[in-house]
Amino acid sequence: MALERYAWISVGAAIATISLKTFAWWLTGSVGLLSDALESVVNLAAALLALWMLRLAASPPDADHPSGFSTAEYFSAGIEGALIVLAAAGIVWTAIPRLITPRELDMPFAGLGLTVVASGINLAVAMTLLRAGREHHSITLEADGRHLLTDVWTSAGVIVAIALVFATGWLRLDPLIAMGVAIHILWTGFGLMRRSVSGLLDPAISTEDQHEVNKLIAEYSRRYGVAFHALRTRQAGARRFVSFHLLVPDAWTVARAHQLSEEVEARMRAMVPNAAIFTHIEPISDPASYDDQGLDR
Repeated sequence: MALERYAWISVGAAIATISLKTFAWWLTGSVGLLSDALESVVNLAAALLALWMLRLAASPPDADHPSGFSTAEYFSAGIEGALIVLAAAGIVWTAIPRLITPRELDMPFAGLGLTVVASGINLAVAMTLLRAGREHHSITLEADGRHLLTDVWTSAGVIVAIALVFATGWLRLDPLIAMGVAIHILWTGFGLMRRSVSGLLDPAISTEDQHEVNKLIAEYSRRYGVAFHALRTRQAGARRFVSFHLLVPDAWTVARAHQLSEEVEARMRAMVPNAAIFTHIEPISDPASYDDQGLDR
């Protein structure tokens, strides 16, 4: 599967960066580099979770889950956001003792070199995941990409901290900058958790997609003298769902009404990516056709 391939790239990048950053911490003894390595362990767990959720989300619908498993991606994004928050807490936890009792750093240039290489790997993979997430409408890939970007920010803070410690001799800069980076990545973690919760509440499709659907409805209403109501939309991961009632002239045959609905659905699917379209046909002059427009119907 195409999306799983991106998740495997993330897993490979996490393993590589864990190795590099752990070695960098071992060489220098920097608490900043230790926090950086800890976040990379979280990255590996997140990448494995993303792989699992992408595989689940791609599973075909079954009798117990007729709408499929697309919402599994929101669980992945929410858990990944929580992992980012935990990683930030771990950075603060490791930085506080070093803030109280600072210590000299060993071999700073070797540690910095390894960290720069690891950051380059993470940055390349993060941009790849973000691009794929936007292209395939996958919040899981986007969340994993943003998670890796937080790792890049962490590494950048650590590099600055070690360079400043080496230049100034002020040892407390190492834990102080590590804590500053932790506060910054907390924002990303909470943002992912908020988007995950929002997605699990069945939001409507994007405003842009709704605008295209409404334009199509207006076009067919003018051309054929039909009407539409009870338009409902929702999105679940990469899937989109659109349903509406199509009110046709009483004299139309079932075959003609069905042919028009098929044409409308085909054009909507072309406009709204990964959309499932559901149509209910009703006679336009029957009063009962207008009794089912409420959101609870």
